Amino acid sequence: MATRSLRVGFAGTPEFAAVALEAIVAAGFPVPLVLTQPDRPAGRGMRLQPSAVKQAALAHGLPVDQPERLRSEAQRVALAAAAPDVLVVAAYGLILPQVVLDLPRFGCINIHASLLPRWRGAAPIHRAIEAGDRETGITLMQMDAGLDTGPMIERRALPIDAADTTASLHDKLAVLGGAMVVEVLSRLAEGPLAATPQPESGVTYAHKISREEAEIDWQASAETIERRLRAFVPFPGLQSTLHGEAVKFWGGTLSEGRGEPGTVLAVDGDGVVVACGTGPIRFTVLQKAGGRRLPAADFLRGFPVAVGDRFSPPGN
Repeated sequence: MATRSLRVGFAGTPEFAAVALEAIVAAGFPVPLVLTQPDRPAGRGMRLQPSAVKQAALAHGLPVDQPERLRSEAQRVALAAAAPDVLVVAAYGLILPQVVLDLPRFGCINIHASLLPRWRGAAPIHRAIEAGDRETGITLMQMDAGLDTGPMIERRALPIDAADTTASLHDKLAVLGGAMVVEVLSRLAEGPLAATPQPESGVTYAHKISREEAEIDWQASAETIERRLRAFVPFPGLQSTLHGEAVKFWGGTLSEGRGEPGTVLAVDGDGVVVACGTGPIRFTVLQKAGGRRLPAADFLRGFPVAVGDRFSPPGN
């Protein structure tokens, strides 16, 4: 079988990448080495936790290397010894120097969660939802030294549903990326791949999400805030301050009514309706500091909210 002769190295870290690794293994490609970032502290006890990719690799008995960087020869020993024909990269989190890009005979193929050249960079799923894009997708590209600038091997669109969050869209794109990379590797096993340069027009950058973006600007439109609400699930969520305490928002829908931005217009078991710059939002899943995410009815039992209350604007 042709796939058995193509040695596929893999570099990735989070769940998005683990899905692709599982698909590659299931398709029968030999994986001589998996690169992933070093274990990081996580959870209440801040104990070192392996990445999702490391867990998947170990479950299949695959060799794993976790260099802090790949800039020195010593840090590249395991990769050079593995001698992959191609290196598949998905959300690895480390910059690959040119010497690494040149190491496999077929180079490095990146699985990127957008329709390039739109949303190059670290947070393409979040930014697509935040911007109100109607579709996104997966682009497989031949990596070069630039930031997601390499020529495109395969590009496939996926609609963004009105209820999609970053979490739900992530899962759909992860499955699509795994299926696409298996198809492309199968073609590569038969011969070299064709790639198309990215167009110069339509370039946008998906900058990394920061915690500071969680603060709600109530002067913004309800549509803008609702998109950000979906874009920031599961991280960092949206938040504001009421009665001197931080409140986080994890779910909501557009509603009806008018009022001063940040003012509570209605409160019931179905949600807390808050006025925005234009239109309000009914928040249906909320969380107080140190608490759990709760449906509105449960949240309100432990955190009273009344009509006329006003959430603080950013910086107050």
